[in-house]
Amino acid sequence: MPPGPSSQLPHEASPAGHETSATPCVPPADAQDLEIVKSQVLILLDQCNRAPDVLALLSNLPGQAVAARPDLICLRGRALLALGNKPLALAAYLEALLSHPTNIDALLGCASVYTASALLLEALKCLERARGLAPTRTDVLQALANVLTDLGTAEKLTRVPGWRGRYEAALEACPSHAQAHYNLGVAAGEEGRAEEAAAHYRDAVRAAPACAEAWCNLGVVLRSQASCCGLCCYRSLYGKLEEAVAAYEHALAVAPNHDIVRVNLAVALSERGSVVKLQGKQEEAVALYERALGLYPLHGESMYNLGVAAMEAGQMHRAIFMYESAVRVLPACAEAHNNLGVVYREMGNIDRAVTCYLAALNARPNFPQGLNNLAVVYTARGQSEEALQLLLSALSLAPEYAEAWNNIGVLQRDVGASVEAISSYEKCLALDPDNRNAGQNRLLSLNYVYHGETDLICDAHRDWGQSFQRLHPRLPPRVRDKADEASGRKLRVGYISPDLFTHSVSYFAEAPLTHHNTATVELFVYNCCLKGDAKTERLKGVVTSKPGIDVLVELTGHTANNRLGTMAACPSPVQVTWIGYPNSTGLEAVQYRITDSICDPLDTTQRFTEQLVRLPGCFLCYTPAQDLPDVAPCPAASRGYVTFGSFNALAKQMPGVLQTWARILRAVPSARLVLKNKPFACDPVRQRYWQLFEGLGVKRHRVDLLPLAISNRDHMAQYGLVDIGLDPWPYAGTTTTAEALVMGVPCLTLAGRCHAHNVGVSLLTAVGLQEEWVAHDLDAYVAAAVRAAGDVPGLCELRSGLRGRVLGSALCDGPAFVQGLEVVFRGLWQAWSVEGKRTS
Repeated sequence: MPPGPSSQLPHEASPAGHETSATPCVPPADAQDLEIVKSQVLILLDQCNRAPDVLALLSNLPGQAVAARPDLICLRGRALLALGNKPLALAAYLEALLSHPTNIDALLGCASVYTASALLLEALKCLERARGLAPTRTDVLQALANVLTDLGTAEKLTRVPGWRGRYEAALEACPSHAQAHYNLGVAAGEEGRAEEAAAHYRDAVRAAPACAEAWCNLGVVLRSQASCCGLCCYRSLYGKLEEAVAAYEHALAVAPNHDIVRVNLAVALSERGSVVKLQGKQEEAVALYERALGLYPLHGESMYNLGVAAMEAGQMHRAIFMYESAVRVLPACAEAHNNLGVVYREMGNIDRAVTCYLAALNARPNFPQGLNNLAVVYTARGQSEEALQLLLSALSLAPEYAEAWNNIGVLQRDVGASVEAISSYEKCLALDPDNRNAGQNRLLSLNYVYHGETDLICDAHRDWGQSFQRLHPRLPPRVRDKADEASGRKLRVGYISPDLFTHSVSYFAEAPLTHHNTATVELFVYNCCLKGDAKTERLKGVVTSKPGIDVLVELTGHTANNRLGTMAACPSPVQVTWIGYPNSTGLEAVQYRITDSICDPLDTTQRFTEQLVRLPGCFLCYTPAQDLPDVAPCPAASRGYVTFGSFNALAKQMPGVLQTWARILRAVPSARLVLKNKPFACDPVRQRYWQLFEGLGVKRHRVDLLPLAISNRDHMAQYGLVDIGLDPWPYAGTTTTAEALVMGVPCLTLAGRCHAHNVGVSLLTAVGLQEEWVAHDLDAYVAAAVRAAGDVPGLCELRSGLRGRVLGSALCDGPAFVQGLEVVFRGLWQAWSVEGKRTS
């Protein structure tokens, strides 16, 4: 067998004049013939890679001729190495060196064999000797740099000290050596020296522009630098991401199918999208997320980001698709499960929302947002105890989690603990002073606890409005033109509401949306509800949505999902608040508030930031549901006892209200009371209320506590359980009172000195029941209830005709009501367009 590679090099020849034994001289072959053979060999090796033919060609030459030509011997070694015969290849190169010890090609050949045999130190010796003989020869320096780089890598892997010096020596030999720069970049990156790593990678790609790995790693380093910038340094963050994307783009250009490059570019594009999104460039962000998905279709973060963008744009079905895609790719992403749950909840699919929140908590049990959001759903379902435990768990994990305190407040409000709810909202605001939910929930709850004319409530609304207005600068004011002053053109009236579905506000909003005179009024509606139902679809048939509004009317006030931010920007010259809230918006941008002289008497001491515009009759117009069940017979006629009832929110049933109702029940020992609200689905809440009434001298069997009905028709049918409705205070019922009346149930209300207190008075006056069913003090309230309970025949007679009376009253006369409303709107508009000031 041929000998293996030797680590011994032949000694160099002695200096001239000191030769040792002489080699016999053989007459050389014709030099021209040898050059022809050499050129043929080079062609076969370089172009055809036909090593066997090279060996055959060289074997036909006279041995003495080849022995005298080290270049031909080296070609034989090259051919042998190409065939994988490293021992014979090395023997050939050593043969050349034996006769010509200073032959550079032979030294390079030996180095190539040693390198192929992983004998890097032997290769290094050959190349250092070659460099000593030819210090400027490019191929020598390149080969030396290659071996030093490989040696550095091998020593780094085996943790041999000094490996970094090998790379540095490689660069000293060949400053533009791409691999050495690349490897030093890798080392610097591993040690956290990002700037140094980036510099080496840049040198690497300058030396080897087609090196995809160097471009890719440069992108990785730049991305890491971007993440260190933080969101507070937008300019630096964005700049580094731009550079990273550019580096990945270069890598992709030279290696279009390089999977790692495609993934890294997708990640960088997605991160860049998140940065530009924070700068308000929503469309650009979405385009970047979509391109990221095009490069890497399984990039879950881009799916998630597209879900967030779609959700913020109100594209709920697209948001669901993107979040569903994200959780399939990233099943452990708690945020994606959580956000998917939020969308489903907003769309009204509560069961699916619960499933998503549970999946989020399965992925991350100690996830405060998931605990909070599941609690929100449980609160909406009336599962109060479960909701409270979840919220307390969220706060134990994140004591500074302000929104959890807000939601505890909502829960407390829903179960009737309005005073405690205000305290929880204030805890939220202490942690997050600009928390809009808590700020507005606090205002709403103040109406449950205090009389609206008190300074506490008035000042709270004014202060909130001033603070909120500072966060929402106004748009440039509309400039009057001749078209605005033309008396004959249609008045453009817009309504903005999130409640245009089967919601309490919608029963009072339907009349203006269906009865405006289209010959004189152009109607526009901004429907902000995320979910819809049959009523939403019905109302769509009569409205459009365009800009350029003359009179903009908001219907929500400080209740859920309001658009007071839009009103604060003042997009319309005349802005009005109406229906949805019994107090002021607090915004100077809202100039008018529609009411009547019963809810807000001329001598009212309640303060508003808006100017009051009093309608001549009730400020509300009621449109009952289309599928009303028949009025049930008076229950007392068949049962032998009278049933009082209230379907109002528990938040309105303050201790003084419950004490008065208990007083009525004690005065009518046979009577019963029905209370209906969603928290009564929770047994602890029911037990608390029964205990409360027992403490007031009313046995629990006399108080029926019912949860919400499944459908609106079932809800309306449950008024058939009640003989007499009881209205709470200081925040009286509105929709519940109108519903009771149209279902034949008279309601007893208590007059007061603020708007919220007097809505029931206005409704009863509109149907002509103010004489017997409006009390002016607590004793009169109790006396009226006892008197009515003692006249069952009178209750039956009133019940039989009450629906017809209501439907035939001004309360349900939509055309006449809207005609008067249009006169008011036209007057407000003319005051702006002609005089430029409010009407008195």
